[in-house]
Amino acid sequence: MDIGNFSAKLEPFLLMGKSMKGAAAAKLVQDATTAPGVFVFSELLELPNIQELAKSEQHQKSYSLLQLFAYKTYQDYLKHKDQLPPLSAAQITKLKHLTIVSLAAERRILPYADLQQALEISNVRELEDLIIDAIYLDLLQGKLDQKEEQLEVTYTMGRDIEPGKLEQILAALKDWASTTAAVLTTLDNKISSIASETAARKLAEAEHEKVVQANLKEAFDKQKDKSLGGGSSMAGRRALYSLSDRNDSMDVDEPDTKGKNRKYVNLVSFFSALVNFTMLIVYVPDFVKIK
Repeated sequence: MDIGNFSAKLEPFLLMGKSMKGAAAAKLVQDATTAPGVFVFSELLELPNIQELAKSEQHQKSYSLLQLFAYKTYQDYLKHKDQLPPLSAAQITKLKHLTIVSLAAERRILPYADLQQALEISNVRELEDLIIDAIYLDLLQGKLDQKEEQLEVTYTMGRDIEPGKLEQILAALKDWASTTAAVLTTLDNKISSIASETAARKLAEAEHEKVVQANLKEAFDKQKDKSLGGGSSMAGRRALYSLSDRNDSMDVDEPDTKGKNRKYVNLVSFFSALVNFTMLIVYVPDFVKIK
C-alpha cells in the first residue's frame, strides 16, 4: 500500500486550504471528505484556516466532520449526529471503509457479525461488497472466508492519529519491545541449552565408540592368540600321525634276498625308531591336549 498515493490525492485540497477561510474552508472540508481516493486528513486538519473553523460557532460542525473522517468511526457518527452535518451516500460509504480499516488494525480476524454490528449492515452480500471495494481501493489486504463468515486481514493502511492517542501508542510499542526482548532472551537460553546438550551427547557418543573399539580389539587379539595356539597343536597332531604312518611303513617285511643288506636295513630301522621316539616325546603333550 502506497501511503504517498493517499497524500497525493489530498495535495490539491491542501493548496486551496491555505487561502480559504470561513464558509469556503467549510465547503473545502465537505469536498475533501467526499472526494474519491482521499483517506488521510491530518495535514488538512493542521492548516491554520481549517483550525479557525473550530472556533466558529457557524462552522464548528465542519471541523468536527473532518475530525470524524480523520480518526473516528461510523459508530462515532451515529452517537454524535447532532454535532455533525448530514452525510451524503458517498461520505457514509467512505466512513464505513475507514471504520473497517480501524477494526482491521486492531484484529487480524474480523467476524462478519462484528462488522455488521459496527457498520449497521444486515445483509452479508452488502458487507462483502463493501469489503471488496475497500480491498480494491488498497485500504487493506485480506481474504474473505465465506465458510467461517469472517475477514482474514493481512495488511491495512494506517489512519491519522487522534490527539492524545500518541502516548498510548508509544506505551503499547514499549510493552511490545519488552515482550519481544523477553522472548528473544528465552530463545537464546534455549538455543544455548540445546547446543550444550548436543555437545555433551556427541562427547558421550565418542567415548562410547572408543570403548566399543577397544573391546573389539581386545576380543580380536584374544581370538588371534587362541587361533595360533590351536595351530601348533594341530601341527603336533599332524607330525604324530606322520610318524605313525612312517612306522607302519617301516614294519612291512621286505624279502631277504641279499644277506649283506640286512645289517644295513636293521641299522636304518634302529635310527628311524630312535627319531620316532624322540618326536613322540616332543609332540605327545600336544596330542594329549587335543584328545
